[in-house]
Amino acid sequence: MQDRLSIAVFVDYDNIEIGVKSTLRREFDVSLPLGALKERGDIVAKFAYANWGRQEGATRQMAENAVQMVQRIPSPRGDKNGADINLALDALEMAFTHAHVNAFAIVSGDSDFIPLVNKLKEYGKTVFVVGGKAFTSTILQQNCHEFVSYESLLEDGERIVPQAMPDRRERGDRGDRRERKERGQRPAPLDLTQVMPLVERALQVLERRAVQPQLGLLKSTMLQLDPAFSERAYGAGSFSDFVEKLKRADFINVSGSGGRYVIERRGGHSPEKAAPKPEEALPLLRDVLETHRMELENGATAEELEQWVQGEHPQFELAKYGFQQFSEFLNYAQDKTVVRSEPDEERGLIVHLGAEFYPPALPEPVAERVLEEEDEPQPIVEGQPTIFEPNPPPPKPKKAAAPRKRAASGAAAGRRPRKRKPE
Repeated sequence: MQDRLSIAVFVDYDNIEIGVKSTLRREFDVSLPLGALKERGDIVAKFAYANWGRQEGATRQMAENAVQMVQRIPSPRGDKNGADINLALDALEMAFTHAHVNAFAIVSGDSDFIPLVNKLKEYGKTVFVVGGKAFTSTILQQNCHEFVSYESLLEDGERIVPQAMPDRRERGDRGDRRERKERGQRPAPLDLTQVMPLVERALQVLERRAVQPQLGLLKSTMLQLDPAFSERAYGAGSFSDFVEKLKRADFINVSGSGGRYVIERRGGHSPEKAAPKPEEALPLLRDVLETHRMELENGATAEELEQWVQGEHPQFELAKYGFQQFSEFLNYAQDKTVVRSEPDEERGLIVHLGAEFYPPALPEPVAERVLEEEDEPQPIVEGQPTIFEPNPPPPKPKKAAAPRKRAASGAAAGRRPRKRKPE
């Protein structure tokens, strides 16, 4: 891999735009992911795919950021995956024809791009995925080299607070559904105990490699183990700040100065209690879903479901399980087939019961065929009655009758030959 990355950026605009709007309640800003990718290498190509005739407001920001807009013309049958196919084909073509491009960034949360990500990695390319943690498939997050969450790119101190849901009778008015922006706190940072298993595992890997665990090596190793790791989720503006927080918490030892820090595990010291795993929060969600099964038949908003969870389980804390937002928790639950979420530009994230609540019907039992015993010839015991006729023995082959020999002469037959009467 080259020291400096040359990055080609491919934006699935339809997917990222509706994902940001339905979960964060704000407009997608392409300059945020581009700015984050510039910190990781040189951007040499930028493409965005959408039906731009329906995205007039977005064309201006694409032009301002020199993003080449690729028109996706939908077919009469509504090919919702048309942009995905075009994007994948163009990315693979560039991987084949532009040898200097050694990194690709997919700006999307669609799990359909997993085969593309795997194929690019197979060809030795570095792959970044930029998307929201609340709507990007966790499988896609874990299969790239680094996942950059859109939430972490927002300005410090900014949060989008959705407007209270209007009454159902008023939902016909689009204006009543508009979100409002407020200045406030970002989501509360996660506790450092959540990340310590990953830190310790990365330090162990470096120890086995006999490599000094410096800042850059530690972060790259952590990203290899968990591409979705971000120090911003733990309230740090940079990785060096993140290491300082770990040091102040007495979780690690740090030596060195001048940017050449060496990190070591703190012997004999570990968090008092291991943080709960994300899957441990799913039973609670299943109980709430089962209780409100009737309301969820036609779908409920994520805000409504969050209120049900808080009402029935007031002590439930998302941060304990590694989630900063309820929509992020729902995204994880969707990959576990507990719920099924679909974005809606007006109502936000709509939640339905997942596939596990609708198990496939059992196959109809196949009537077992009773195999009738074939009538076998019964042994015949001489002198015993039986309803079966005894099988006659096979006929013996008849000997061919010897041909009768004609008497060679009358004398041989003992008769005198008759005299022939004269005519």
